[in-house]
Amino acid sequence: MPTTRAAAHPRYDALLAQWNELLRRCQSAGPDDAPDPAPYGRELLERWGEPQRRYHTLDHLSDVLARTTELTAYADDPDTVALAAWFHDAVYRPDRSENEERSADLARRALAEAGVDADRTADVTRLVRLTITHDPAPGDADGEVLCDADLAVLAGDPASYAAYAAAVRAEYAFVPDADFRTGRADILRRLLALPHLFRTPYGQEHWERTARRNLTTELELLEA
Repeated sequence: MPTTRAAAHPRYDALLAQWNELLRRCQSAGPDDAPDPAPYGRELLERWGEPQRRYHTLDHLSDVLARTTELTAYADDPDTVALAAWFHDAVYRPDRSENEERSADLARRALAEAGVDADRTADVTRLVRLTITHDPAPGDADGEVLCDADLAVLAGDPASYAAYAAAVRAEYAFVPDADFRTGRADILRRLLALPHLFRTPYGQEHWERTARRNLTTELELLEA
Protein backbone atom coordinates (compact mmCIF):
# COMPACT_ATOMS: atom_id res chain seq x y z
CA MET A 1 0.00 0.00 0.00
CA PRO A 2 1.27 3.54 -0.74
CA THR A 3 2.76 5.12 2.36
CA THR A 4 3.54 8.61 1.08
CA ARG A 5 1.91 11.27 -1.05
CA ALA A 6 4.39 10.61 -3.87
CA ALA A 7 3.99 6.83 -3.75
CA ALA A 8 0.23 7.22 -4.13
CA HIS A 9 0.69 8.85 -7.54
CA PRO A 10 -0.51 6.56 -10.35
CA ARG A 11 2.76 6.90 -12.27
CA TYR A 12 5.07 6.46 -9.29
CA ASP A 13 6.31 2.98 -10.23
CA ALA A 14 6.69 3.87 -13.91
CA LEU A 15 8.60 7.04 -13.10
CA LEU A 16 10.90 5.19 -10.71
CA ALA A 17 11.61 2.54 -13.34
CA GLN A 18 12.29 5.29 -15.89
CA TRP A 19 14.72 6.97 -13.49
CA ASN A 20 16.50 3.69 -12.72
CA GLU A 21 17.08 2.98 -16.41
CA LEU A 22 18.28 6.54 -17.04
CA LEU A 23 20.74 6.65 -14.18
CA ARG A 24 22.15 3.22 -15.03
CA ARG A 25 22.88 4.47 -18.56
CA CYS A 26 24.66 7.52 -17.15
CA GLN A 27 26.73 5.90 -14.42
CA SER A 28 30.42 5.60 -15.21
CA ALA A 29 30.94 2.26 -13.45
CA GLY A 30 29.36 -1.02 -14.39
CA PRO A 31 26.14 -2.22 -12.71
CA ASP A 32 28.06 -4.33 -10.19
CA ASP A 33 30.09 -1.36 -8.94
CA ALA A 34 27.73 1.61 -9.33
CA PRO A 35 25.33 2.70 -6.58
CA ASP A 36 21.74 1.49 -6.75
CA PRO A 37 19.71 4.14 -8.64
CA ALA A 38 16.48 3.47 -6.75
CA PRO A 39 17.19 5.40 -3.51
CA TYR A 40 18.03 8.50 -5.52
CA GLY A 41 14.89 8.10 -7.58
CA ARG A 42 12.70 7.65 -4.54
CA GLU A 43 14.14 10.78 -2.92
CA LEU A 44 13.48 12.80 -6.07
CA LEU A 45 9.91 11.52 -6.33
CA GLU A 46 9.30 12.38 -2.68
CA ARG A 47 10.52 15.90 -3.35
CA TRP A 48 8.24 16.28 -6.35
CA GLY A 49 5.34 15.03 -4.22
CA GLU A 50 5.70 17.62 -1.45
CA PRO A 51 2.40 19.10 -0.20
CA GLN A 52 3.23 22.76 -0.94
CA ARG A 53 3.28 22.04 -4.66
CA ARG A 54 0.25 22.67 -6.86
CA TYR A 55 1.79 23.04 -10.30
CA HIS A 56 5.40 21.88 -9.82
CA THR A 57 4.21 18.35 -9.06
CA LEU A 58 4.83 14.81 -10.21
CA ASP A 59 2.44 15.54 -13.07
CA HIS A 60 4.68 18.40 -14.19
CA LEU A 61 7.76 16.19 -13.94
CA SER A 62 6.02 13.50 -15.99
CA ASP A 63 4.94 16.03 -18.60
CA VAL A 64 8.41 17.56 -18.95
CA LEU A 65 9.99 14.13 -19.31
CA ALA A 66 7.47 13.27 -22.01
CA ARG A 67 8.23 16.50 -23.85
CA THR A 68 11.98 15.90 -23.72
CA THR A 69 11.32 12.52 -25.30
CA GLU A 70 9.18 14.22 -27.95
CA LEU A 71 12.10 16.56 -28.69
CA THR A 72 14.85 13.90 -28.58
CA ALA A 73 15.87 14.48 -32.18
CA TYR A 74 16.91 18.05 -31.35
CA ALA A 75 19.13 17.20 -28.35
CA ASP A 76 22.87 16.58 -28.44
CA ASP A 77 22.68 14.40 -25.33
CA PRO A 78 19.10 13.30 -24.54
CA ASP A 79 20.12 11.53 -21.32
CA THR A 80 21.73 14.67 -19.93
CA VAL A 81 18.57 16.61 -20.75
CA ALA A 82 16.46 13.95 -19.04
CA LEU A 83 18.60 14.12 -15.89
CA ALA A 84 18.20 17.89 -15.88
CA ALA A 85 14.43 17.48 -16.22
CA TRP A 86 14.39 15.26 -13.13
CA PHE A 87 16.28 17.85 -11.09
CA HIS A 88 15.04 21.16 -12.52
CA ASP A 89 12.40 21.80 -9.83
CA ALA A 90 13.45 19.11 -7.36
CA VAL A 91 13.81 21.85 -4.74
CA TYR A 92 10.72 24.02 -4.78
CA ARG A 93 9.33 26.44 -2.24
CA PRO A 94 7.04 29.08 -3.76
CA ASP A 95 8.03 31.61 -1.09
CA ARG A 96 11.73 31.42 -2.04
CA SER A 97 13.62 32.73 -5.04
CA GLU A 98 16.63 30.42 -5.09
CA ASN A 99 14.86 27.18 -6.05
CA GLU A 100 16.71 26.62 -9.32
CA GLU A 101 20.08 27.25 -7.69
CA ARG A 102 19.29 24.86 -4.87
CA SER A 103 18.02 22.29 -7.38
CA ALA A 104 21.25 22.61 -9.34
CA ASP A 105 23.27 22.12 -6.16
CA LEU A 106 21.22 19.01 -5.33
CA ALA A 107 21.94 17.64 -8.82
CA ARG A 108 25.66 18.31 -8.44
CA ARG A 109 25.88 16.50 -5.12
CA ALA A 110 23.54 13.61 -5.92
CA LEU A 111 24.89 12.77 -9.36
CA ALA A 112 28.51 12.83 -8.20
CA GLU A 113 27.61 10.47 -5.37
CA ALA A 114 25.59 8.25 -7.72
CA GLY A 115 28.55 7.69 -10.02
CA VAL A 116 27.85 10.08 -12.90
CA ASP A 117 31.02 11.53 -14.41
CA ALA A 118 32.04 15.11 -13.69
CA ASP A 119 31.45 16.47 -17.19
CA ARG A 120 27.88 15.20 -17.43
CA THR A 121 27.14 16.30 -13.88
CA ALA A 122 28.39 19.80 -14.66
CA ASP A 123 26.23 19.99 -17.76
CA VAL A 124 23.15 18.84 -15.85
CA THR A 125 23.67 21.54 -13.23
CA ARG A 126 24.15 24.12 -16.00
CA LEU A 127 20.88 23.08 -17.62
CA VAL A 128 18.99 23.22 -14.33
CA ARG A 129 20.21 26.79 -13.78
CA LEU A 130 19.12 27.65 -17.31
CA THR A 131 15.49 27.20 -16.27
CA ILE A 132 15.79 30.46 -14.33
CA THR A 133 15.78 32.44 -17.59
CA HIS A 134 14.71 29.91 -20.25
CA ASP A 135 17.18 31.72 -22.50
CA PRO A 136 19.68 29.21 -23.93
CA ALA A 137 22.61 30.52 -25.92
CA PRO A 138 22.60 30.04 -29.70
CA GLY A 139 23.70 26.51 -30.49
CA ASP A 140 22.87 25.14 -27.04
CA ALA A 141 20.74 22.29 -28.34
CA ASP A 142 20.26 20.59 -24.98
CA GLY A 143 19.30 23.89 -23.37
CA GLU A 144 16.77 24.51 -26.11
CA VAL A 145 15.17 21.12 -25.58
CA LEU A 146 14.93 21.43 -21.81
CA CYS A 147 13.53 24.97 -21.94
CA ASP A 148 10.99 24.06 -24.62
CA ALA A 149 9.91 21.01 -22.65
CA ASP A 150 9.47 23.09 -19.51
CA LEU A 151 7.45 25.78 -21.31
CA ALA A 152 5.31 23.40 -23.39
CA VAL A 153 2.53 23.73 -20.80
CA LEU A 154 1.91 27.20 -22.23
CA ALA A 155 0.64 25.59 -25.43
CA GLY A 156 -2.13 23.53 -23.85
CA ASP A 157 -5.76 23.60 -24.93
CA PRO A 158 -7.89 26.24 -23.17
CA ALA A 159 -9.00 23.92 -20.35
CA SER A 160 -5.48 22.64 -19.72
CA TYR A 161 -4.04 26.14 -19.74
CA ALA A 162 -6.73 27.35 -17.33
CA ALA A 163 -5.89 24.47 -14.99
CA TYR A 164 -2.19 25.38 -15.21
CA ALA A 165 -2.88 29.05 -14.42
CA ALA A 166 -5.10 28.06 -11.48
CA ALA A 167 -2.41 25.74 -10.12
CA VAL A 168 0.19 28.52 -10.31
CA ARG A 169 -2.17 30.81 -8.40
CA ALA A 170 -2.72 28.09 -5.79
CA GLU A 171 1.03 27.76 -5.23
CA TYR A 172 1.13 31.48 -4.49
CA ALA A 173 -2.01 31.54 -2.35
CA PHE A 174 -0.08 33.48 0.31
CA VAL A 175 0.29 36.45 -2.10
CA PRO A 176 -2.58 38.99 -2.06
CA ASP A 177 -4.66 39.10 -5.24
CA ALA A 178 -3.56 42.56 -6.34
CA ASP A 179 0.12 41.76 -5.87
CA PHE A 180 -0.24 38.44 -7.67
CA ARG A 181 -2.00 40.04 -10.64
CA THR A 182 0.75 42.65 -10.94
CA GLY A 183 3.58 40.14 -10.70
CA ARG A 184 1.96 37.59 -12.97
CA ALA A 185 1.14 40.23 -15.59
CA ASP A 186 4.77 41.36 -15.61
CA ILE A 187 5.90 37.77 -16.25
CA LEU A 188 3.40 37.36 -19.09
CA ARG A 189 4.47 40.61 -20.72
CA ARG A 190 8.13 39.56 -20.59
CA LEU A 191 7.28 36.23 -22.20
CA LEU A 192 5.21 37.83 -24.92
CA ALA A 193 8.04 40.29 -25.66
CA LEU A 194 10.43 37.45 -26.53
CA PRO A 195 11.03 36.95 -30.26
CA HIS A 196 10.36 33.24 -29.72
CA LEU A 197 8.95 31.40 -26.72
CA PHE A 198 10.31 28.14 -28.13
CA ARG A 199 13.73 27.53 -29.62
CA THR A 200 13.46 24.15 -31.32
CA PRO A 201 11.92 24.03 -34.79
CA TYR A 202 9.28 21.65 -33.45
CA GLY A 203 8.32 23.96 -30.61
CA GLN A 204 8.10 26.97 -32.90
CA GLU A 205 5.96 25.09 -35.40
CA HIS A 206 3.62 23.26 -33.02
CA TRP A 207 3.49 25.29 -29.80
CA GLU A 208 4.40 28.93 -30.43
CA ARG A 209 1.09 30.26 -31.79
CA THR A 210 -1.10 28.51 -29.22
CA ALA A 211 1.15 29.54 -26.34
CA ARG A 212 1.07 33.19 -27.38
CA ARG A 213 -2.71 33.08 -27.63
CA ASN A 214 -2.97 31.56 -24.15
CA LEU A 215 -0.60 34.10 -22.64
CA THR A 216 -2.41 36.99 -24.28
CA THR A 217 -5.78 35.73 -23.02
CA GLU A 218 -4.49 35.35 -19.47
CA LEU A 219 -2.95 38.80 -19.55
CA GLU A 220 -6.21 40.34 -20.77
CA LEU A 221 -8.10 38.64 -17.93
CA LEU A 222 -5.59 39.90 -15.37
CA GLU A 223 -5.85 43.44 -16.69
CA ALA A 224 -9.65 43.46 -16.99
